[in-house]
Amino acid sequence: MVRMSAEERRESVIRAATAEFARGGYHGTSTEAIAKRVGVSQPYLFRLFPGKRAIFLAAAERCVEDTIRTFGEASKGLEGEEALHAMADAYTRVIAERPEWLMMQMQMYVAVGAAEQEGDTEFGEAVRAGWMRLWDTVHLPLGADANETTTFLAYGMLVNCLTAMGFPPGHRVWEGMYPSARIKGRLEH
Repeated sequence: MVRMSAEERRESVIRAATAEFARGGYHGTSTEAIAKRVGVSQPYLFRLFPGKRAIFLAAAERCVEDTIRTFGEASKGLEGEEALHAMADAYTRVIAERPEWLMMQMQMYVAVGAAEQEGDTEFGEAVRAGWMRLWDTVHLPLGADANETTTFLAYGMLVNCLTAMGFPPGHRVWEGMYPSARIKGRLEH
């Protein structure tokens, strides 16, 4: 059996945490469940990350960075409407293929809201910083137009909500979307 390095183990924790937090949210997910999914003890988990919050934020950052990479790769060399449709198509394809990625995003927003209610603004600041990197990633290919960027991201949030609620492809709720923002194929739950 090949032994994993600490960095490889951290990566496996982030993947496992993404799946667990996507399903159970921040407050509903135990570090025990994450450790069990990875196949490590909780004490080992806490050698890799200082606590549950750090694990969640690492999973959230990975989710945002994956989204940024998806948009960046899709829009490379494109501008305006071509970039918009390429990014929308790439994103809807990824969330249909990786539902845990979508659900992790949704859990990020809920966790920030809950943390803010508890007076914890640092949690939200970390997630908002990632959102701003995402904003910047789509802003330039869309002609650095704030209205276009807002509209694109608003459609994306609607896609997230409709997909999370399980509206199947072809349902009438998708009719107002531009075709590249519509979920294609069968959604897995």
